[in-house]
Amino acid sequence: MLNPVEQLKLSEYAGLYDRIIPENHILRKFNELVDFDFIYEELEEKYCLTNGRIAISPIILFKYLILKVMYNMSDRDLVDRSRYDMSFKYFVGLRPEDDVINPSTLTKFRKLRLKDGNLLDLLLKKSVEIALTNGVIKSKNIIVDATHTKARYNLKSAWQQLMEQAKLLRKTVYQDDSEEWKSKFPKKIENGLIEDALEYCEKLLATIEAEPKTADRPAIREKINLLRETVEDHAEHLAQSKDPDARVGHKTADTNFFGHKTHMAMTDERIVAAAVVTSGEKSDGEQLPALIEKVRATGLEVENVIGDTAYSGRDNLALAESEGDPEKKFNLVSKLNPVISNGSRDEGENGFTFNKDADMYVCPAGHMAIRKEVHKPKKKGKNLRMVYHFDVEQCKHCPYAEGCYRPGAKSKTYSITILSDLHQKQKEFQETEEFKKLAATRYKIEAKNGEIKQRYGYDVASYSGLLGMEIQGATTLFVANIKRILRLKAE
Repeated sequence: MLNPVEQLKLSEYAGLYDRIIPENHILRKFNELVDFDFIYEELEEKYCLTNGRIAISPIILFKYLILKVMYNMSDRDLVDRSRYDMSFKYFVGLRPEDDVINPSTLTKFRKLRLKDGNLLDLLLKKSVEIALTNGVIKSKNIIVDATHTKARYNLKSAWQQLMEQAKLLRKTVYQDDSEEWKSKFPKKIENGLIEDALEYCEKLLATIEAEPKTADRPAIREKINLLRETVEDHAEHLAQSKDPDARVGHKTADTNFFGHKTHMAMTDERIVAAAVVTSGEKSDGEQLPALIEKVRATGLEVENVIGDTAYSGRDNLALAESEGDPEKKFNLVSKLNPVISNGSRDEGENGFTFNKDADMYVCPAGHMAIRKEVHKPKKKGKNLRMVYHFDVEQCKHCPYAEGCYRPGAKSKTYSITILSDLHQKQKEFQETEEFKKLAATRYKIEAKNGEIKQRYGYDVASYSGLLGMEIQGATTLFVANIKRILRLKAE
C-alpha cells in the first residue's frame, strides 16, 4: 500500500548532513534543482492506496536509480554504499539513522512499477521544463543522431555469460592463494546447460562467501555482486539465451553490433529534449517524425533540425516543408545523398531502409546488402540505377522470404533509380553559408553520445529487453540533462 501522505521525517541527527555534505556537492545541487514529487504523482496509480503494508516511497526508489546511473554501480554495491555514505542517504531522503532497502526492491520497482509507463518521455519533458524555468534554453535549433548500445549479453548465450563472469570471480580470488582455492571450488561444467551453470555459480558464490575475510575484499565483493545479479536475472528468464529485443545493427559496411539504438534530439545547449529507443537494426532517418513531435510536446519551438545524411530522405524533406501546416515548417540541415534522396521508389518501400554508415540498404530482416553497382541504361535518356545485391543463402532461410525472395532464384537485388532534379531546393540550400554554419554544430551531439557512454556506462545495456533499455535511457539522459543545466546555471 502506498501512503497517500508523505510525512516529514524528523531526526535529531539531521544536522549531520549540513556538517558533512558541502553546499556545492553535486547531490545537494541535484536535490535543490529537481522537485521529485512528479514521480509520486506519475506512479501513484501503480500502487494500492487501501490494502497491504506501507510501501517504500517511489521517490526514494527512483532516486536510487539516479544514483545507480551517476556512479555506475550494481544494485548491491549501491545499497551497501548507501549504508555509510551520508551523501547517498541525504539524496534519497533517508534520515542518518534509517536502514537502507534490500537490493531486490530495486529489481521489483523496475519490473512492476515502471513497466507500461512512458518514463523516457516523462523524464525528458521534466528536464526540459526545468531548463526552460531556469532560462538555459534559448535557441530553436535541434540536433539529431542515434547512438549504439550493445546488448547486455552481446550475442553470447546465457551459459557463456554466466561461466565468463564466474571465471572472472575465480581469477580475482586466486590472487589470495590459488592452490588452496582450486581445491575448494566446485568442478567446472562444460555441457552448455543453463540450469547446470546456475547451480555451479550458486555453489561458487557459497564457497567464497563461506570465507568472510576473502569475500569482503572490495575487488572480490564487486565481482560477487555482479555474478549474483546475473544469476538472479537468468533464474527469472531461464528460457532466454540472449536479449530477446536486441538486433544486429551496422556501424559501417564492415562492422556491426548486437543491441539497441537510442535516437536523440538535442537542443543547441546540449539538453536532450526527446529520444526513441529501438532495436539495433532500425534506420536513423525513420525516427525523425517521432522525435520532432516529442520535442514540440515539451513546449520547445523547432526552427532548424541538424543531422547527417541519414535524415535527408524524401519523407523527411516533405516533413520539413509541412505544406499542410506552415507553422510546423523547419529547415532540415542534412546533406543529400543521391541514392536515398533522389530515388524513384518511396523510402522504406517493402521494408528496405538505407544505412548511411555502411552506405548500403538493409532488408526487413536486418540483413545488409553485400555489394552494390551502378547500371547504366542502354537507351539514351534513361536514368542510372543503383542495384544492391543481397546474400542469397540468407534469403533462402529468411522468415520474410515469402513475397520477397523467389524460391530457386540465384540472386536477390534491390534497385533505386538515381534522378537529378527532384530536390533542387535542398541542393541549393546546402550550398548556402547558413547551412554550412548550422551543419558545423552537429559535433555537439557526437560529444553527448561519448559523454553518456563513457561517464554513465551507456555503451552496454544494464538490463535485458527493450523495457530495460528504455529505463536505462530515461535515467541516464535525465541525469545528463540535470548536470548540464547545473553547469549552464553556474556559467
